[in-house]
Amino acid sequence: MDADGYFGEAVAATYDDPSSDMFDAGTVGATVDFLAARAGDGGAPEGGGRTLELGIGTGRIALPLARRGVPVHGIDLSRAMTDRLRAKPGGDAIDVHIGDFASTRVPGSFSLVYLVFNTIMNLTTQDAQVDCFRNAAAHLAPGGRFVVEVAVPELRKLPAGQTLVPFRAEPTRWAFDRYDLATQQMSSNYVEVVDGRGEYRSIPFRYVWPAELDLMARLAGLRLSERWEGWKREPFTGDSGRHVSVWEKPRAPAEG
Repeated sequence: MDADGYFGEAVAATYDDPSSDMFDAGTVGATVDFLAARAGDGGAPEGGGRTLELGIGTGRIALPLARRGVPVHGIDLSRAMTDRLRAKPGGDAIDVHIGDFASTRVPGSFSLVYLVFNTIMNLTTQDAQVDCFRNAAAHLAPGGRFVVEVAVPELRKLPAGQTLVPFRAEPTRWAFDRYDLATQQMSSNYVEVVDGRGEYRSIPFRYVWPAELDLMARLAGLRLSERWEGWKREPFTGDSGRHVSVWEKPRAPAEG
């Protein structure tokens, strides 16, 4: 692993895949609609509608959100990913701080802090995930919101004694998740044949449950205000494969 973590040049070069569901215009549009609405009405005046993306990457969400007139800032560990953000139209106007989003501070207060597409799981210890919630809360103005999009662990797909869940099987590409139920550690593993040679890549994660995230939020002084299955506010149920959760920083009680 290099200074960019697991998202160095080799990953950054192919990350923006227009065929991927995460880059689908409908998916991006629904995400931006949801976040823009909560940036606009979620913070006290000192928040100013400012938003902070943790793990901003190549700007998949940050750039269209900024085009809505929302002031966007970001934190990311990977210079390779953020270099691609800055090379895109409007990317050089977004203030990005390089560092660990569980601890890196950005000046000022924000109406909205958000973390999308399972990025909370890139923090591979419970302590780091707790620190992330505390860091988000420290950035929020009173009344501001912290939004997280993350998968629900797919443990029901594991037969007894098995630890692997495949999620891609193509002629030259295969991928699977490996789970450790005792530690909540997991990894996404990729095998690809390029020019007749096999290449293997593994990225570690820590999966996390909705109720566990709620407790992390409480430790950070936040309270749950919304939970949906997706960005279009579909109901969250026991069969949902992911959730979009929103925690709010309480406003100070009115004096007198």
